[in-house]
Amino acid sequence: MEKLYVSREGLEKLKAELKECKTYRFKVADVIEQARGYGDLKENAEYHAAKEEQGMLHARIANLEHQISIAVVMDDENIDPSKAYLGATIRALNKKTNREVTYQLVSPVEMDMAAGKISVQSPVGKAFLGHPVGDTVAAQVPAGVLEFEILEISR
Repeated sequence: MEKLYVSREGLEKLKAELKECKTYRFKVADVIEQARGYGDLKENAEYHAAKEEQGMLHARIANLEHQISIAVVMDDENIDPSKAYLGATIRALNKKTNREVTYQLVSPVEMDMAAGKISVQSPVGKAFLGHPVGDTVAAQVPAGVLEFEILEISR
């Protein structure tokens, strides 16, 4: 069975977004109802735009419900904290730029590059997984190969 490993915070974020989407769909339904009153539906741009938005919203709701149904909150008891793992914060030296970077390894649904949260399914995230402090890892990215030396692993 398919599983989506997430942090407790990540699962709560998914649930909050689902609740928000379900509330918003009533507003979209009201817009559709109002647009119906504008006349001929064949040439009613407001109606078609609202119906398109409704379709995308329903798809997002279905996707969120699926993600929540397969979500498994990571259990800290079975993790070896000496190696990079989902949920860990990694401080590393980018060998190409000689600059330190800090990333938190998260599930794809929690990814937020601006906040330093990278997916464990990204090339860099995959490269870090399972490696201890002191290891040098390589990640194949579109711009070439990036090498990082792991300096610290923390929760």
